Amino acid sequence: MTMLDDRTTADTTWPTAYPQGYAVVDVETTGLARDDRIVSAAVYRLDARGDVEDHWYTLVNPRRDPGPVWIHGLTSEMLSDAPLFEDIAGEFAERLADRVLVAHNAIFDWQMIAREYARASSAAPVRQRLCTIALSKELNLPLPNHKLESLAAHYGVVQQRAHHALDDARVLAEAFRPSLHAAARDGVRLPLLECRPLTEWSDSPATPRVGYQASYRGGGSWRASRKLTPSPYPNPGRFEDGKPLKQGMRVAFSGDTSVDRELLEDRAVEAGLHVATSVSRLTSLLVTNDPDSATSKTVKAKAFGTPVVDEAAFTQLLRDVAPAEEK
Repeated sequence: MTMLDDRTTADTTWPTAYPQGYAVVDVETTGLARDDRIVSAAVYRLDARGDVEDHWYTLVNPRRDPGPVWIHGLTSEMLSDAPLFEDIAGEFAERLADRVLVAHNAIFDWQMIAREYARASSAAPVRQRLCTIALSKELNLPLPNHKLESLAAHYGVVQQRAHHALDDARVLAEAFRPSLHAAARDGVRLPLLECRPLTEWSDSPATPRVGYQASYRGGGSWRASRKLTPSPYPNPGRFEDGKPLKQGMRVAFSGDTSVDRELLEDRAVEAGLHVATSVSRLTSLLVTNDPDSATSKTVKAKAFGTPVVDEAAFTQLLRDVAPAEEK
């Protein structure tokens, strides 16, 4: 067991570039897919140095089957009288406002939250997120794996009710504070990512996609399968760091994205890029928020030497795509 002594930051000037407040979040859900819903949510608000200010917890009626009851322990009966998400959206937003959202595997929690707000025709007041998995990698923590229980054990934090949103958020808040202090002590740049809220949502039924297996029960928010328009421009080659994207470049996506994947792909096509469904030697760029994952695309990207950027960097690059070269 490794315990961090916070005196290591006592004589260190706190980094001015660090955020002024954090919202440590955990949500339990009906499943892992795009159409799944939140059944409970918890937020621990922390100040700039990671000290707890307050905490909040609520159940949420998902208006559907609760999914894996054997994981989160919340039955339909327990959730029947719980508030709907739109009923707690305002208070939830107050807890998140002007803070960096912190979560373990933050892309998942952010996506679920962003989708719930989109369904409620609103947006979460979150501009940045921090994943404690990414932070533990930055700190080179000697963890056997990237589970929350392993991070908790490293800092001597006792977990009482795994997969209970309030206790998971508490555990993460207690483990995040020494991680934050270690980062400040060692001058580590926090792995902050931009959060772009969803502004479009469709709950209309879609044609089932061949080979797609839904989560714990069918939902109606998946869009019908579609074929993206190929770029009319020739492939100019690989993306080079420090230079803009060029029309015709072949871009592939891997893993979860904070912006709905189809919307992100549409933006790429509108900018004149070609969205590829796989990675090959001709791929100009791979966009992923988890380059260390073992997906076929990330494995091939490493083998081929394909450039890789995260979603935040890609969305910045999309703002200024260079026109195709005339022949």
